[in-house]
Amino acid sequence: MELRHLRYFLAVAEEGHISRAAERLGIAQPPLSKQIHALENELSVQLFRRKPRGVELTAAGAALFDQTRLIFAQLERATAVTRQTARGEQGGISLGLTGAAIFHPLVLRAIREFRRMLPLVSVLLEEGNPFVLLDRLEKSEIDGAFVRTPVADRRGIWVIPLLEEPMVVAVPSAWTRSKRRSANGFVRIKDLAQETFVDYGRPHAAWPWLRHTVHSACRVAGFNPRIGQHAPEMVSAVNLVAAGLGIAIVPASLQRMNIDGVSYLKIEGSPKPTAPLNLVTRRTDLSSAMRRFLTMTRSMAKSGQTGQFR
Repeated sequence: MELRHLRYFLAVAEEGHISRAAERLGIAQPPLSKQIHALENELSVQLFRRKPRGVELTAAGAALFDQTRLIFAQLERATAVTRQTARGEQGGISLGLTGAAIFHPLVLRAIREFRRMLPLVSVLLEEGNPFVLLDRLEKSEIDGAFVRTPVADRRGIWVIPLLEEPMVVAVPSAWTRSKRRSANGFVRIKDLAQETFVDYGRPHAAWPWLRHTVHSACRVAGFNPRIGQHAPEMVSAVNLVAAGLGIAIVPASLQRMNIDGVSYLKIEGSPKPTAPLNLVTRRTDLSSAMRRFLTMTRSMAKSGQTGQFR
């Protein structure tokens, strides 16, 4: 049985007349009658009773008529979904987020705006460290990821730089009450030479974390940072600062964490380290929905719709 046979049957049932159905279908009456007979033979049932001025459905024909309408309704739905998916208006995307990236306003704004524009596209979020997220990206387990790290070239991975964000110094609240804090809430990197730092990231990673940016800024200021504690992520580093175990230089948007016991100081003078925010994805095999998300996010970053801290 082919779909055209069901289309022929549906037309005859709706018109109640083979000639009118043939005219509606744009075919001659004899071939249409032949196809209806063939369908009846295939099903081994009588679908129509012939009347002097047309045809009417038998009980079996009425049952097939109801099911056929459902079939074509589902077919229309499948066609619409297929076309919407091809246009990126249907389906889903999965995004990875590092713990520090999720605090930047651009990330949340991009996801929120994408959901508003394309409500039929589901967005699945997954948090993880950059190493895990890149591995999952290469295995096609996620579609893209927002990462803070300056990702080196990696086969099959497309790195899209979105912005460079100023960094701030996270200090225990008691530290801000000392005289070392300038009156306007700024601090110079060189004034941190005697402080204990909370480090973060992997010291011997194959590609650099922001820890290298921080260490480089300290060396430019004339000292090597004295490391007291080590945290795997920036977010956990701020928690160690809250515990009074040291200070940390982190992206400005982490101020949104609002952790008790932590204050943030802007950096004045030189150097002024910055933190990248990158969107990484595969170079090939991207869904239409993911391509639309990339285009929208890049446009927001380029136009300055980031809400970033300055």
